[in-house]
Amino acid sequence: MTPPEWALVQYRVDDSEKVAVGVSTNGTVVQGPPGTEGLTLMEVLGRWDALAPQLRDWTPAGSDTVAGARLAPPLTYPGKVLCAGANYWDHIAEMGCERPAEPADPFFFLKPSTTSVTGPGDQVPLPAHPGSRVDWEAELAVVVGRGGRNLTPEQAMDHVAGYLAANDISARDRIKAANPVADPFAFDWLAHKGQDGFCPLGPGMVPAWQIPDPQNLRIRLSVNGVLKQDSSTAQMMVKIPEVIAAASRLTRLEPGDVILTGTPAGVGLPRGEFLAAGDRVVVEIEGIGLLENTVVAT
Repeated sequence: MTPPEWALVQYRVDDSEKVAVGVSTNGTVVQGPPGTEGLTLMEVLGRWDALAPQLRDWTPAGSDTVAGARLAPPLTYPGKVLCAGANYWDHIAEMGCERPAEPADPFFFLKPSTTSVTGPGDQVPLPAHPGSRVDWEAELAVVVGRGGRNLTPEQAMDHVAGYLAANDISARDRIKAANPVADPFAFDWLAHKGQDGFCPLGPGMVPAWQIPDPQNLRIRLSVNGVLKQDSSTAQMMVKIPEVIAAASRLTRLEPGDVILTGTPAGVGLPRGEFLAAGDRVVVEIEGIGLLENTVVAT
């Protein structure tokens, strides 16, 4: 698939845990654009309105390569990771559900950003839970560059800084609590969606102006080289502007917040396929890039 022209990344060098902003282009990390020196990408997003016009005219040609750069999570860390559920027509169908007569209102859940967000090449830990059934979900993630509340769909895209690939890792066996106090309290979304390492993001943030139509991107996921998901963001039931607007009606969006927009057909649950230690999971989105992670036992 077509790679991005360039993407903003965070990287580390040698054994340092300090992150710096750089640019990934043609498989190489180069020094970040002017105005990003000494900043994290979260800090860059805090200045997005001022920096974006400069970045539109910038190219990585002539920038120095960063020797020994290791990609880090692209955002450390989002204030909020909001996830839209059941938002692809083909995924709704594979789960055995009837297609609604018209799009439903989006619903959201949260992932704890500082513990669930991980980056390209990082390991995804399997929960040490007997009978765990851990699934994959390739998703297009929207990165907020300008905050706002109660946005209209017409306003929403002006608040987007860029896009990431994401994997909404899900513990299918934990969506219902083993011993709830009563039936109305049976659902456990934190155990299902929010465990450590359950939100790989990356490889870098592609600025929104490089993606003229985010509603027409091929999205794929493979496990150990076997293709599991192969669809398009055109399959979204609720389109990206409406997803952003709906999220903003629930909570104020802030620069650096991340919104996962749903997953297409091909998840493991309908086929009884789940992740195991040693599995290599690759998410690839047209124009965004490739996000690879390995599953490990804990």
